[in-house]
Amino acid sequence: MKHISIIVPQGHSSIPNIDGSHHIFSEANAFAAKMGMPPLFKVQLVGINEKIIQRNGAYTIVPDCLISDVVKTDIIIIPAIHSDIASAIEANFEILEWIKKQYHDGAEVASFCIGAFFLAATGLLNGKKCATHWAAAQQFRQLFPEVHVVDDKIMTHEDRIYTSGGAYSFLNLLVYLIEKHAGREMAIMISKTFMIDIDRNSQSPFIMFQGQKDHEDLVVKNLQEHIETNFEDKTPIDELAALFATGRRSLERRFKKATGNTIVEYMQRVRVEAAKRSFETSRKNISEVMFDVGYNDTKAFRDVFKKISGLTPIEYRNKYNKEAVIFA
Repeated sequence: MKHISIIVPQGHSSIPNIDGSHHIFSEANAFAAKMGMPPLFKVQLVGINEKIIQRNGAYTIVPDCLISDVVKTDIIIIPAIHSDIASAIEANFEILEWIKKQYHDGAEVASFCIGAFFLAATGLLNGKKCATHWAAAQQFRQLFPEVHVVDDKIMTHEDRIYTSGGAYSFLNLLVYLIEKHAGREMAIMISKTFMIDIDRNSQSPFIMFQGQKDHEDLVVKNLQEHIETNFEDKTPIDELAALFATGRRSLERRFKKATGNTIVEYMQRVRVEAAKRSFETSRKNISEVMFDVGYNDTKAFRDVFKKISGLTPIEYRNKYNKEAVIFA
């Protein structure tokens, strides 16, 4: 039987992450009992205080035990923590040290959504891939440059460490853990009971690209605004560099440093975001949208769109605009 420690940190945490994890692991035990099997998991809420106030007093969580009571655990669950990361680290320093010790003693560790910031503070993610909420990916890169963020992924698994993407994608990671420790049949039962898409592996269709403008390079900011305003244009990079009175190589280096994207990647993402909005709200066919956003090659448009969004243009339109007439 695997011991599950669901962390209840000090500060504002995701109650759905905490309660959802407890519910799903407990439900797996209930299914096992119906099949004449012993319990698969011992599930406990673990904290550093006997009562933990959440949401400015709206909720109080009473952990089953304190971290000092847990000598050894098998799986640690870290929920999303919505408090300021520096404050969360300071308030939960004991938990961070406990997680590191348990990991080095053989435990697996899973973080949900922006709980990845808390996990990264342990240093255990250094050199590893990590998923988090797509909207927080750039901030994560700035705070933890030694971690490889894969913001298109629903989850990652490397060296007994698991991370999941944004919001309710934690359910996909829970199903993955159930399958790993209780088998495919149990995972399918859980996925059907809770109506979780068992094999979803990308959060790309949900990403809303907004650009990374939390930097101080005014030339790059002006170029970003130019691209976003004139995304349908096909201005060569040499001309853009001349427009902003900067050498091409210098501009490309500065742009990559400031935004995390090359200029070409940024152009592609802005165009795809414009195409996504058009698919969601208009009845234009694929070719019309393609031309509107600056493409005239169907295959090139389809390939770039799928690479960035995870879906083909037709698949995306079918998913988000049910009333539109689809033209192949």
